[in-house]
Amino acid sequence: MKIIAALNGLGEYLNTKDEALKAQINSVSNYNAWFNSANVTIAIDAWAKLLTSENLTNWVNAEGVLANHTPKKVGLVLAGNIPMVGFHDILSVLITGHEAHIKLSSQDQQLIPMLLEKLISIAPELKNKIFYPERLNAVDAVIATGSDNSARYFEYYFGNKPHIIRKNRNSIAVLSSNETPEEINILGKDIFQYFGLGCRNVSKIYLPKNYDLTYLLTHLESYQPIADFHKYHNNYDFQKSLLLVNGVKHLDNGFLLLKESAALQAAISVLHYEFYENLEALTEKINADQEKIQCVASHLNLAINTQLVGFGETQNPSLTDYADGINTIAFLKKIAN
Repeated sequence: MKIIAALNGLGEYLNTKDEALKAQINSVSNYNAWFNSANVTIAIDAWAKLLTSENLTNWVNAEGVLANHTPKKVGLVLAGNIPMVGFHDILSVLITGHEAHIKLSSQDQQLIPMLLEKLISIAPELKNKIFYPERLNAVDAVIATGSDNSARYFEYYFGNKPHIIRKNRNSIAVLSSNETPEEINILGKDIFQYFGLGCRNVSKIYLPKNYDLTYLLTHLESYQPIADFHKYHNNYDFQKSLLLVNGVKHLDNGFLLLKESAALQAAISVLHYEFYENLEALTEKINADQEKIQCVASHLNLAINTQLVGFGETQNPSLTDYADGINTIAFLKKIAN
């Protein structure tokens, strides 16, 4: 497939980190301060690793992507919480031979067009597959990602078309009392990468009863430099003030606030925790909440219906790790028939 060769070429380009690409990486924070060069580089490197002929061919073969069909116009309403988070949807549309009609997030309007411009320079025929319309009235199907509130609007506007509509999700971690200091430190990557803004970031941890919370905070100390970033620190100060004013019990290590809560979603700089008494009951609870959970980080062998990953791996999805557990390729194959 020509598209595989083109995407492999894009991956090779991302690996080069030439001066033009470095300049673009460094300029993105001028438009969205959360997208600092370190986090943009992490996202670029992740896609460079995924976009190889081997990975793409294995993906296509595993999914049985259609070779010949009448292309459909697929509207894509992209999220912008972390750099290039909507690129997998675009990739899925292109690799199945459809047209991508893209509505960029206001938070991520530079990176994706940059990648697609380079892709078109490698494979000019893709220019007729990538569009940025003002409205999505004329599309045949829609994949939209947003909050629980925006999902209601998406249902209203696109409910009469084939669609995937994604809502809020968060990721969690399940700990035993046996994690090593190194494992706790690696878990910090799941909590702090991208400042905790991603749906695959861990926003809540489940701990065995009587777990020593100071052990957790102590072995997350290496992430203290995150507080040097002004937007994160402003959120930390604000959340700390709220907890103090409202007299909410919490732990504080100077850059992370630990708060006991049943809620899965936590504010930036806040990590919720909840104690469990036995894994069987916790497993049932996680399965009951599976539509709110993106993935689970743990070294325990949990019998859950949600994706289970090791510590430090929540932000390293493969091409077959579909958001919300909904197979995008299967959906795109279905609308082709």
